[in-house]
Amino acid sequence: MDAIDVARAVVEERHPAARAAFLGGSAVTDRRTAMSDLDIVVLLHGSPAPYRVSLRRGTWPVEMFVHTEATWHTYIQREVRKRRSPLLWMCADGILLFDKDGVGTQLAAEARKLTAAGPPAASAEEIDDRRYAITDLLDDLAGSTDQAERLFIATELVRRTAELALTAGGSWNGGGKWLARRLETTAPGLSMRLHDGLREVCAGRIEPLTAVVDEVLKQVGGRLWVGYQRGGTP
Repeated sequence: MDAIDVARAVVEERHPAARAAFLGGSAVTDRRTAMSDLDIVVLLHGSPAPYRVSLRRGTWPVEMFVHTEATWHTYIQREVRKRRSPLLWMCADGILLFDKDGVGTQLAAEARKLTAAGPPAASAEEIDDRRYAITDLLDDLAGSTDQAERLFIATELVRRTAELALTAGGSWNGGGKWLARRLETTAPGLSMRLHDGLREVCAGRIEPLTAVVDEVLKQVGGRLWVGYQRGGTP
């Protein structure tokens, strides 16, 4: 069975009274791999939503994200504030498997509107938090002589620098493969330069990666350490 048939069958089996369902993710795109799973968003009238579950149907790994209309909005609002919303993109770009009462069409339109509008701007405080964390890692990388330590410091630097580039560019964030995909759209070539810099660290040279990280930092004011201060919670 193809991805759409399997997705419909899984929803019918587990939630025959569902109002609507979407199939998102890579399985229905040209980015599909042998390990792609079926990301299914299901809309119910009420309980047992909200919940998520991972399962397998035949050879397909399946992840279901089950919501009511109200919890869908709650989760979307929470994720949009973080500028990273897999749920939003599954409904904006996904296939509407069925729609019994119009809620699927309504939420798909809202999702497309929100993705097109882009994420909210990051606060100056968040930018400074990111600058500080990256500066601290750069200092750790420069000071470390242990190759195992350097590997993990550099890996964290790559991730945080990519996230900062997306934030500085006003783009949606992502995790794992989606971090690379978002980055390639926002800052073409940066992911490969970070990749090459990480390889150089593994070979004992930190300067190429440091140079790339500093270029990204300069877009938001450069390194930050002296004078950085945050209040705590009593």
